[in-house]
Amino acid sequence: MAQSRPDAPRKTKAGDAAAAKQKQLESFSQSPEPTLTTNQGVALSDNHNSLRAGVRGPTLMEDFLLREKLTHFGHERIAERVVNARGAGAHGYFEVTKPLGQYTKADFLQEAGLRTPVFVRFSTVTGERGSADTVRDLRGFAVKFYTREGNYDLVGASAPVFFVQDAMKFPDLMHALKPEPHHGMPQASSAHDTFWDFVSLMPESTHALMWLMSDRALPRSLRMMEGFGVHTFRFVNAHGASHFVKFHWKPKLGKHALCWDEARRIAGQDPDFHRRDLWDAIARGHGPEWELGVQLVEEGKAHQLGFDLIDPTKLVPEEMVPVQVVGRLVLNRNPDNYFSETEQVAFHPGHVVPGIDFTADPLLQGRLFSYGVAQLSRLGGPNHHELPINRSLCPFHNFQRDGQHRMTLSRGQVNYEPNTLATGSEFRVDGGHHGYQSHAETLESPTVRKRSPSFDDHFSQAALFWNSQSAAEKEHIVSAFQYELARVQTVTIRQRVVDTLAHVDARLARKVAEPLALAPPDAKAAAGRAGFRESRAKLPIEASPALSMDGAGSAITTRRVAVLAATGVEIGALKIIQQALTDAGAVCCVVADHLGVVSTSSGQQLPVDHSFAGTSSVLFDAVLVPGGTAHAQALARNGNAVHFVLEAYRHCKPICVIGPAADLLQAGGIDLSGTPPAGVLVGNGDPTTRVPLAQEFVAAIGRHRHWSRTQLDSVPA
Repeated sequence: MAQSRPDAPRKTKAGDAAAAKQKQLESFSQSPEPTLTTNQGVALSDNHNSLRAGVRGPTLMEDFLLREKLTHFGHERIAERVVNARGAGAHGYFEVTKPLGQYTKADFLQEAGLRTPVFVRFSTVTGERGSADTVRDLRGFAVKFYTREGNYDLVGASAPVFFVQDAMKFPDLMHALKPEPHHGMPQASSAHDTFWDFVSLMPESTHALMWLMSDRALPRSLRMMEGFGVHTFRFVNAHGASHFVKFHWKPKLGKHALCWDEARRIAGQDPDFHRRDLWDAIARGHGPEWELGVQLVEEGKAHQLGFDLIDPTKLVPEEMVPVQVVGRLVLNRNPDNYFSETEQVAFHPGHVVPGIDFTADPLLQGRLFSYGVAQLSRLGGPNHHELPINRSLCPFHNFQRDGQHRMTLSRGQVNYEPNTLATGSEFRVDGGHHGYQSHAETLESPTVRKRSPSFDDHFSQAALFWNSQSAAEKEHIVSAFQYELARVQTVTIRQRVVDTLAHVDARLARKVAEPLALAPPDAKAAAGRAGFRESRAKLPIEASPALSMDGAGSAITTRRVAVLAATGVEIGALKIIQQALTDAGAVCCVVADHLGVVSTSSGQQLPVDHSFAGTSSVLFDAVLVPGGTAHAQALARNGNAVHFVLEAYRHCKPICVIGPAADLLQAGGIDLSGTPPAGVLVGNGDPTTRVPLAQEFVAAIGRHRHWSRTQLDSVPA
């Protein structure tokens, strides 16, 4: 009695794995050809004129060339994703650095150095496909591993927690978050009544709200953003032993954010800011990299954590369960076609391989159903796994047949199992020991439609997150709540929010309420509302430094530095600082009043990359203004140049000014007579100080932002 074939013959060689997906995609690729044809291969003689009854006569219905072209054009769009519609994708590989055979039998995690091809899609959650990149939002972080045992999708996000505990509430959440149905506004924004009405009635959303109002929701770059698996999954080893696992993606460039004012301005200047940043970095050979970390918890010890591990509104503090780095993700190739790859890729948390299994997380359980249904609707039928970007590298064989867009030519008379007609001997798949084996979990009864009491603590981890932020990060959270609630028209909704925040931190609630014309936050009022739970866990830590984005510096690879220039610019110090920045991996761009070149003080011609009319300080990470009296005077008379520098200062970016160029800052009332503000470097033009100045500037850029600057509201920018 033959069983289905074992896994071993299906595996590709480890050395070939990383390039295998690219080779597979190339077989479906098409390059420009010298002849233009119809979709049926008929050569065209004229692609400019339709077939007419006379040169000024009506177009004829028999014009099959026109009909084909217009019909195809009218059907070139598919339904966008209901959530995560706006995305950016890239190819790369995942490499194991620490084998995990002790915990999981997943083949792609067994061998140090083994590389598995991947496709990664980043996305915003809320906005439609044409919305801006830099809106306040959590981001999707989905990774498709083309493993030797089949495709594995780790469908994560930029936050480790979510707004609801049960998938039953997911449609309600998204309906409340999306544009309001009566007028279709606002786009890609949570700052409106329906969203805050919903979350103010759902205390379980409080922890995720803290993440949404924090700097985590405004990443400087997708390449500088952490990713999380969100849910608790299960590793199962070859002996059937199980460990709970949380997944983490740690960016090698560090985790960095925009400020809110800057993010809004970027949305107007370049709505594609994040997508362009990712594309350009890969195109220049600076493909981003993340470390994959796992938190492992023995099944028998999960109850000792003090919270329910399968609650998707909870995270596991790294100080309680350290993150073990087990591999690295490298993105090194841009897609050849956005629609065919980034838009048609279909992720599904139910795409797992042997050794990785699910838990009873009620949000995860709903996602296991909803993702498949969404792909059926969006991609037109059950055969979207045959699209090139979704195809597995290992062969697939089953008796699923037909349906729209079927591409596989299944031979023979047999389309069922068990059978004897395919090969002459019995083929039966009925309880073998190879292939995917679900973990034998002991389940409790009876069947109930009820939330577990272990899910009732809605505030202890929200308070942990708040306590873990730096002073500047806390101010940003307060400002974000104030901005969002100021746009909520219904006063009672605003009041419910600040009452609930009083259970996170009384000072936070009071500061949020101050400019909103509300009564003092009332924790007792929140406790008296439906949905409130009295439970509150006692965590062994008061704060988790890993939850803060403020702290140590990072490499400045791919950071963009604007060099402001006008006629008479002195390039002695410029060359030294520019060389130091380039050596550190930064990208320097000369910005002037006009394109072309500017004449330096020594008569040389300095090429200009951007004009003030075509760019803005928000598109750069730092500003350098070289010396030169005539040059500095010209910039000081130029309102665009002054605004450029002051805007960068207000956004707490590193700024280096040399000699008379300091006048640009002083024109905005910034006092440079004593110790300069944080992140502002003032050079005196002395040649002996150029190298140290360059080194200090590199270090300042490495710190990303200098949030300790004060009185920024008085800066006219």
